[in-house]
Formats: sequence, structure tokens, C-alpha cells
Amino acid sequence: MSVTTLFQPFQLKSLTLKNRFVMAPMTRSFSPGGVPTPDVAVYYQRRAQGEVGLILSEGTVIDRVASSNDPNIPRFHGAEALQGWKKVIEAVCEVGGRMAPQIWHMGVNDPHASGWLPTEPFEGPSGRLRGQGSPGQAMSEADIAATIQAYAQSAAAAKDLGFHAVELHGAHGYLIDQFFWDVTNQRTDIYGGQTLPERSRFAIDVVKAVRQAVGPDFPVLLRLSQWKPGAFDFKLAKTPQEMEAWLVPLADAGVDVFHCSQRRFWEAEFPESDLNFAGWAKKLTGKITITVGSVGLSGEFIKAFRGESSSPEPIDELVRRFDRGDFDLVAVGRALLSDPHWVRKIKEGRLEELAGFQSADLRQLQ
Repeated sequence: MSVTTLFQPFQLKSLTLKNRFVMAPMTRSFSPGGVPTPDVAVYYQRRAQGEVGLILSEGTVIDRVASSNDPNIPRFHGAEALQGWKKVIEAVCEVGGRMAPQIWHMGVNDPHASGWLPTEPFEGPSGRLRGQGSPGQAMSEADIAATIQAYAQSAAAAKDLGFHAVELHGAHGYLIDQFFWDVTNQRTDIYGGQTLPERSRFAIDVVKAVRQAVGPDFPVLLRLSQWKPGAFDFKLAKTPQEMEAWLVPLADAGVDVFHCSQRRFWEAEFPESDLNFAGWAKKLTGKITITVGSVGLSGEFIKAFRGESSSPEPIDELVRRFDRGDFDLVAVGRALLSDPHWVRKIKEGRLEELAGFQSADLRQLQ
């Protein structure tokens, strides 16, 4: 099957891309003290040289003391960290790349394996983690207001530094997602509620603040997932109608692109059709969508954290769905982590050179 259509250029507002491939955000923890090093700049530059259309950075945390559980995860605030990110975007632009940082707050989280803890307690909508007690503190309305402002400040910094868009991490059980989920959001104020649209108030306010900070022409992406850590079959929206009620207000608030995280991109989201999450999001909102989930590999990414490797797989099904119009962009994670030239090899038909993914690749920056 021809991959030519995946190499069509793309434009959205001020963002222009050479093709439809996106590097998915992947936590690297190679930024001591939260400051990206020159090696981080080289790491991203290699992917730009490998013809990735849009690079999404690893999650990079906002200016809240307890936004991270790992001191080596990069920050997107403070003069030293932002200077490190300036060098990253300069390196990417030097070779003609396009990049957006993923702005992140982990919310209530497990302590890091090293035992490191922030100097203030983890914070979330109700202090709960996956329904397993309350290892954090519930955010006050003042905490929420300050956090919304911190998202906006990091997004404005991204624009000022020369990034081409910004992505908000609203998936995978982290802070924004903790507000969506009734298990972790048991608030009784305006940021809680019995329904998913009610619990979306925090995300909507974040998006509105970010949109105001970056202006109308700077693309804002939002990464979402139905599944939760330890609850891989869970669905926030159990029907297309519930998904529409969830996503349309977010689109109205200022989201330009929904980045729809699945473990396996080919799995249908609802029994009504074979559309995946990104397909339904595009159909229901009319917005640009990114699909992601085990693209080009035999195994899904959760197993990678258990030490499993993956072999290369054909992308015929991906092309078929793209050509059908299900989604607009395709995010690739582990394949690009292992091989910065994966996109170029796909373009040139050098499929015999694809090496797959080895779990050891998670522990090195290459």
C-alpha cells in the first residue's frame, strides 16, 4: 500500500508541516534539576533531521511545586530551564523542524522510585490516586486558579521561545485527567459534578487561559485518553453522545487539535463502527485529530515498561484509515525513540532497515 498520502504537507493556522507524522511525547528524565541539557537538544534535532513533521516534547511541567514526582523531568518555567528549551528549539529549527512542548502537571502521583519527593504534597481535585486512598491534598480554589495561570504562563513562554504550537497533557491519569474522572474527582464545587461535562470545567478553564495567552493563531493541542492506568478498558465517555458532550465544549474553549491516545490505534472506540478514538473525535467536533498507539510495532507501549521489545509491523491499516479520512496526523512513539530516521525509512520504502523497539532504548538518550 502506498504511503504517499502520509507525506502530504499540512497547515493549521500558523503551523506548517512537511508531512503527517508526529513524534509522540515520551518521558525521558534526562534533564537534571529539570533543565534540558545539550544532549536533549541533539536528541530532538536528530528526529527533525529524520523528517518527523511535528515533534512533541516529553512532558515538561508547569510552575507548581508538586507538579512532578521526578527531579530529572524537565520544567517549562524558570530562567535556567527555559534557556535549555531555547537551545532545543533552536537546534530543531536549524534543520527545518517543527516542535511543540507538552505542558504537564502530574497531579496526585506515586512517589518516584528513588524516593524523591517535592517539598509540598502532591495535589489534585480530591487528593485521590486511582481510587486508592488519598496520598495527596485536595486543591483549593486558589490552588486551581494559580495552576490555570501556570499553564498559561508556560504556553506563553513556548510561543516566546519560538515553538510552533503547544500541547496540554490531559490524559493518562494526570492532573487534567484526574478532574475528568469521577474516581479521582469527588469535588462538590464548580470543578466537580456527577457528569463528565461538569467535571470538564477545569480543563475548559485551562484551555481558555492558554488560548488567551498565545492568541488566536497559535495552535493548541490537547492530549486525551479514555483509558486510565490500571484500568485499560475504562471509558470516560461510554457512547458517542457522551463523547460529543465532553469534547465539543473543549473545542469551543479553544482546542485546535485532539491528540487521542489509545494503546492500539486500530481498535474501535464504540460498537457503532470501526472508528477509533481519533476518528470519533474528528467526526463529532470537526477538529483536527492525531491518532496514536502502537504504530508500526507488534506490541503496545504498556508492555514496554515491563521490559518487552517489539518488532516492526506493516502500516497498511494505518494508511487505509488515514486515506478514509478518519484522522489528520499520526503520532509515533517507541519506533522513533529507537530510530530517529524511522519516518525517512518509511518514505523511502527501506522497510528492511526498520529495527523495531528494544526496552533498553528507554534507558538511553540517542
